[in-house]
Amino acid sequence: MTPPEERRLLTPEEYAQAQASPEFVELKRRFRRFAFPMTVAFLTWYILYVLLSTYAADFMATPVFGNVNLGILLGLGQFVSTFVITHVYVAHANKRTDPISDEMRERLEHHEYARPGGVGVTDETRGGRH
Repeated sequence: MTPPEERRLLTPEEYAQAQASPEFVELKRRFRRFAFPMTVAFLTWYILYVLLSTYAADFMATPVFGNVNLGILLGLGQFVSTFVITHVYVAHANKRTDPISDEMRERLEHHEYARPGGVGVTDETRGGRH
């Protein structure tokens, strides 16, 4: 990563070129293929819990052991599922999206998305990488 004091601001053209790049398209695809289904699954599970708590009180009051009933276990399951989803997302990001975003950040920092002769782009700001 480039130290902050050695960075120059990116131009809107550089951001647009990075956004239009095949790498960014793939990054968005990988993120969406994970995030949308996981969000739907979690919201479904959460809404099911709320509906059961509201409309199936007898079911939720079913004793499991001692003073612990099904409602308490399903409520604790909400916390557990949140931690599991977080762990699964971190593993997914580390393997599937972070390598692409790290490469794109490097390319942006070295102004590799800049067109030769573009606004504010010189051999010095390119770092000799073009």
